[in-house]
Amino acid sequence: MILLKPKFWDKNEVSLFSILLFPLTIIIKILSSFRRFLTKKHRCAIPVICVGNIYLGGTGKTPLCIEIFSILESLKMNPAFIRKKYDSFQDEVDLLKQKGATYQSQKRIYAIENAIKNNVNICILDDGFQDFSIIKNLSIVCFNEKQWIGNGLTIPSGPLRENLSALKEADCVMINGKKNKDIENKIFSENEKIKIFYINYQPQNINEFQNKNIIAFAGIGNPENFFDLLKNNNLNIIDTIKFPDHHKYSEKELENLLGKIKENNTILLTTEKDYLRIPKNFNKKIKFLKIKVEIENKNQFIENIKKII
Repeated sequence: MILLKPKFWDKNEVSLFSILLFPLTIIIKILSSFRRFLTKKHRCAIPVICVGNIYLGGTGKTPLCIEIFSILESLKMNPAFIRKKYDSFQDEVDLLKQKGATYQSQKRIYAIENAIKNNVNICILDDGFQDFSIIKNLSIVCFNEKQWIGNGLTIPSGPLRENLSALKEADCVMINGKKNKDIENKIFSENEKIKIFYINYQPQNINEFQNKNIIAFAGIGNPENFFDLLKNNNLNIIDTIKFPDHHKYSEKELENLLGKIKENNTILLTTEKDYLRIPKNFNKKIKFLKIKVEIENKNQFIENIKKII
């Protein structure tokens, strides 16, 4: 069962809940340090691009992976996505498979080896910055400008998988949102050589939803970012409904959502990732927003990729 993200994670100050959870936070940190120390590292026969995060969920890793896949294809490479296999999170895998070859395994190194057997000559790890077993040729860490690092604490006291000091092992940072000098300065204080790029989501089918009353719902890491994207594109949002990240929708929940549509000009709108988790018999009754990632200074970013191929 996946729960909604605790609200205290994104507060600027340290809450009582964070303090109460701090002993557990320390234990998790110690265990993670041991795991890092004991993990055997593998250098792969092909270049590895890792797209990961420090903030837990909702930073735009998967859409960025899809854009990088397109870039690699334009450079005449034969790329593939690599995912660790989980019982859940199939929505992200389905999204990647729509774009190109996707390999999964309990251990990412096995997925990479399988990809190599099928003539893949460069791979993209969707997540995996905290996988210390694989040596990466290009490590990219994603942030959302709005949430940034939340309260700055690691889980469960806060939303971070690692401290910001982990950026010492990264090559690039991708910030989803507006330019923010304060954030840039904090990143450079951890790694003065790191490259910072900004990305934005560009809706591809926004015209379909103009002049409609919209009930928007989402079960992603940061649903508010999806709702803000709709509002910033001047859509008429009459209600928003949040579900836990990777939520598997039941038919009863979807029937309840459909019951909220009282006018002919009202539609249900969700993310493409959510849409992939909706039973097929509801597909025609619900719309999804298709987005594309745009990278500012894209040519400069491509030069970083060219250095490893």
